[in-house]
Formats: sequence, structure tokens, C-alpha cells
Amino acid sequence: MSDTVLSPVNMSRTTRTFDWRRTPGLPTFTAAILVFLYAPLLILVIYAFNGSRMVTIWQGFSLQWFVAIAHNADIRDAALNSLIIAVVATIASTLISVAGALALERGNLRLVRGIAAGLVSMPLVVPEIVVAITTLVFFSSLGMHYGLLNLMIAHTVFCIPFAILPIQARLRDMGGSLEEAGRDLYADEWRLFYRITLPLLAPAVGAGAIMAFVISLDDFLISMMVSSAGSTTLPVYVYGMMRLGVTPEVNAISTILLVISTLFVAMALFLGRRQKRPVVN
Repeated sequence: MSDTVLSPVNMSRTTRTFDWRRTPGLPTFTAAILVFLYAPLLILVIYAFNGSRMVTIWQGFSLQWFVAIAHNADIRDAALNSLIIAVVATIASTLISVAGALALERGNLRLVRGIAAGLVSMPLVVPEIVVAITTLVFFSSLGMHYGLLNLMIAHTVFCIPFAILPIQARLRDMGGSLEEAGRDLYADEWRLFYRITLPLLAPAVGAGAIMAFVISLDDFLISMMVSSAGSTTLPVYVYGMMRLGVTPEVNAISTILLVISTLFVAMALFLGRRQKRPVVN
């Protein structure tokens, strides 16, 4: 019985790896998914400029609904509440995230590092409705009914995982060689942080802060559960308007929120790509 001899061509055919990008029908399926996801957003933006009071009947281009929401005092108050909460939550969550990332990546937490990282990331895993209900129960058990303050605390806690992820990843990529070089030059820990660590972390801190701002500005479930009279946020106000049906004002507000969120996410991606990779240990 003769042995089978494999030619180079046969060997290349037998060792060829599967390329999922050549799967039949994948481009069509991908295009269908993208249309399913983004076509409603495009339709919403288009009809936000509709001159008709009827949402689904096009009667020409108009900016009247944007002017109408600009002159609506209730919408302005809700937007101001959302902005105040988002700014405070962004600042607080970013500061906590910087300290937490330094503790996780530079601190001596060998035994509890995994537990601490899991607890910090828990809001990303647990359904937001569960987080909202537990937050409401927590505030109620403490007798805290402070309106905007409750929302600031709740949003800060919820935004920490989104802010800490890019900062922690940046610290992991940086390594510790530059900081060790600073210690060899007799720099104390505060000087190391301000002169070496913080400048290198700046793009990641900016990206984390932007993500926290967008998450807080667009949040609905936690805001709906925790908010009280006088602390209504813009997403909650839009939900109240939706009870009477979709109106051109709702389309206009949604378009503004969509544009703001898209711009801030693009800024976060831009900052993330500008991160430079220093020498790693």
C-alpha cells in the first residue's frame, strides 16, 4: 500500500483557516441589521423638520418645532436639570474613577483586586431596572428625598464603571517604567502623579468623562425611579409627553439628544485613538 504524498498545494489547502468574512450572505445580513438599527433614527431626524403637526405626513421643511421647545419653560427646566446632574455626576464619577483605577492597577490589592473590580463593574452587568429599584429602596430606607441631590448620587454611582474602564486600560498599557524612573530621581508620589501619570492619563480621563456625561444625560430608568417633583430630567419629561402620542416636539427633542450624544461619543473615540503608548515594562 503506497503512502500518500501531500504536495505544497494540498498542504496549503488542508491548513487554510476559516475566514468568517467570506461567509455567504454575510454582507446582506449585516446591511439588513444596520438598516433595522439606524433607519428609525434617520426617520425620526427627518420628521423633526416636518412642518406638519401630523408626525407621519410631510408638509415641507420647517424649524418651528425646535423654536417651540426653545420657548417651552417646562422643557427648559427639565433640560437644565439634566445638564446640572450630568455635569456633577461626570466630575464626581471621573475623580472617583481615577482614584479607583490607580488603586486597582497600582495598589497592593492582590487578594481583593478581582472582587473590587467585579463590584465596580457590576452596574454594567446588572439590568438597569434592578439598579434603579435598589437605588430607590436605598434612598427611601435612609429617608433621603432631596430631589436633584439623589439623582446626582445615583448617576455618579452608575457612571463610575463607564468612566473607569478607559482609565484602567490606559494605566495597564502604560506600565510602570516611567514612574519607576521618576522614583529613581527621588520624586515623591504626588509629583509622580502630577508630572508623569496624570499627563499620560489625560486622554483616557477625557474619554471616560465624556462617556459618563453621555450616560448621565441620556439616562431614563434611574432618573424615572429616583426623581421627584421639581427634579424631572429631560428623558423623563419626554416619556411623559409620549403618553399622549408621538408629537413633532418629541422628534425635535430626540434629535437634539441624538446629535449631542453622537458628538460626545465621537469625541471620546477621538481621544481614545490619540493615546500614545509609552514604553511598557
